[in-house]
Amino acid sequence: MTTPPFQVICEIEPPTRPDLMRVRHQIGTLSKVADTFLVPDNHIGRATVSSVAVAHEVEAMGGRSIACLNSRDRNLLGFRRDMLTAAAYGVDRFLFVYGDKPATGNRTGDLNVRSMIEEAHALPHDPAFAGVRPFQVGTASGLRPLPAWKRAADFVFAQVSFSLDALLEWREANPVEVPVYAGVMVLASENHARRLAAAIPDIDIPEDLIRQVAADRQAGVEAACEQVLKIRDSGAFDGVHLIPVSRYRQVAARLEDLL
Repeated sequence: MTTPPFQVICEIEPPTRPDLMRVRHQIGTLSKVADTFLVPDNHIGRATVSSVAVAHEVEAMGGRSIACLNSRDRNLLGFRRDMLTAAAYGVDRFLFVYGDKPATGNRTGDLNVRSMIEEAHALPHDPAFAGVRPFQVGTASGLRPLPAWKRAADFVFAQVSFSLDALLEWREANPVEVPVYAGVMVLASENHARRLAAAIPDIDIPEDLIRQVAADRQAGVEAACEQVLKIRDSGAFDGVHLIPVSRYRQVAARLEDLL
């Protein structure tokens, strides 16, 4: 059997206004290094253009997409609407997430990630989805024990970590048969690093890396690209979930040289 190629899944920023020009630019710029594009869903609690619509745009431009759907904003009816829309658009890969604290409004308590996975896996038996290719659905995990229900997902995204050793330790302790992608994030600035550390306490950002980024913003790009190569060379993961933040041009140029 041949080993599947290492995948680079690049996250793109969906627009907060009804204009897809910047999305198209991100897709075009990253297309030389990205195997797939991940489209967030109202991430950081802000309203954005539908992740399903942006995923369809990715496909229209010749790319492969994974659309995020969060449980925060959906009841069961809204979830079925999104899956019907996705089927109509030919979008068939999803990452189901809990969702950050909303900037406006409240969470809905109708669904959680577990129930969304169960609902999606049951859709092939629903007459409304007759003839539709089965959806592939993934889940995200922190670097902690992976619960049994998350092992029912079709792929797993591991939390962003700046430590290869921590990622390898988690991977060894949580063997699964489905593809697993390690999270890698570009630190765009010192302020970005400080905000990230404050918002997600279990992400350990090396202080020396923060100092490097404070002195040279390109240092965050270099560190992320080096982390991608280290993860690839470890052979422990099927790919990476790379978050370029605002540095996608620099990431694309650097990775094109390295990969």
